[in-house]
Amino acid sequence: MASSTRDGDPEHEDEIRMWREDDIWVITDVETEVTTQGETREHALEMLDEAVGLHKGEIGGPIDDEEAFMEKIGIDSDEVEPTEELPNFMT
Repeated sequence: MASSTRDGDPEHEDEIRMWREDDIWVITDVETEVTTQGETREHALEMLDEAVGLHKGEIGGPIDDEEAFMEKIGIDSDEVEPTEELPNFMT
């Protein structure tokens, strides 16, 4: 993995790390520890930019109408079983 420093300071708040795993590029924002991937370096960077923006609350927002949102992204709300339990990654 390649790395660089700016003005001899190895710590940057805008530092990212990118590496290839099989057929995908993996990229991590060091400050937030947000990691994503893409089929190309450019796609991985675009995905990271969006993921960090969502993580920091700079883009996106609350979902006011859950059923309308699910319909928009192609999920039939009648096929989703309601549950009170959170997914494992949220606990």
